Amino acid sequence: MIRVALDVMGGDKAPEEIKAGALMFAEEVKSSKKAVHLVLIGTEDAISDLKNHKLADYFTLEIVKDYLPMDIKPTDALRRKESSMYVGAQLLKERKVDAFVSAGNTGALLACATLVVGRIEGIDRPALAVPIPSLNGFTVLIDGGANAEVRPDYLIQFAAMGVEYARILGKHSPKVGLLNVGTEENKGTDMHKLAYQMLKEKLGPMFHGNVEGNDINLGTVDVVVTDGFTGNVAMKTMEGVAKLISQTIKDEAKKSIDGIIGALIFSRVLKKLKEKLDPRTYGGTFFLGVNGIVVKAHGNSDRIAIKNALKVAVQGIEKQLIKNLEAQLARWK
Repeated sequence: MIRVALDVMGGDKAPEEIKAGALMFAEEVKSSKKAVHLVLIGTEDAISDLKNHKLADYFTLEIVKDYLPMDIKPTDALRRKESSMYVGAQLLKERKVDAFVSAGNTGALLACATLVVGRIEGIDRPALAVPIPSLNGFTVLIDGGANAEVRPDYLIQFAAMGVEYARILGKHSPKVGLLNVGTEENKGTDMHKLAYQMLKEKLGPMFHGNVEGNDINLGTVDVVVTDGFTGNVAMKTMEGVAKLISQTIKDEAKKSIDGIIGALIFSRVLKKLKEKLDPRTYGGTFFLGVNGIVVKAHGNSDRIAIKNALKVAVQGIEKQLIKNLEAQLARWK
């Protein structure tokens, strides 16, 4: 039986959208007859209405006294040990659950994941690995926002984790690129130049070299390594462009009969495009490097995103993400 804990109190739309997403997921579990059980963590006021729900056989309620606001400082999160996020991390550390999902504050979740759950041996800084839609299917962007400042050796660890994650997602021989302001070897800061040499030495033919921002969606490489500040800016920019494309198509289609007819003809194509560009499709991303499956859902996640984040957590368990990462890191020593 796979057990996944969910922080019902985390996220801009908590607790109602988080609960709705959990119920959507439970309905899918019921239909598929998968051996998956949810542990919903929240205050009594927030989750007591679920006690007699028709899907109650598919989840357990974990009542807590506290929850963390979205603007919480990471250090404060570690002091509030009765919060839904801290309790979820503790359950994972004690192996009472197999994964933990939260849409709460990223820094707080990183602190709880790192200092409560603990790190995999050989990892200094866990990182967010985000599968970004590309012409090659997807590109794993790591770090997507966990570490604003990094050292070159951190980027080596990010590369190792990104490669294994890409393999889990179906890339058999992942190529790695270092995000930079140009493709030439001598581009970037001193940190980038040193990281380039270290990646080249460690990865050998797996290392493609420097890549630029447009290479992420073009699928030039399978894994793009960068610091969390740059990675998060790149990711949010792509989300904005995706919304721009979607809205522009809608607006133009309404301006003329030809536009309406064209939209009707290409409705299936447009629907697939929207699904591919919609960040809710991926739902959540792994904090790689943590000694347990921790999934960070987007802060403004709605029920669809939460449902998909829970599916991501189950996928990580089924594909033995932690075991495979440990094996990968051992080979890179």
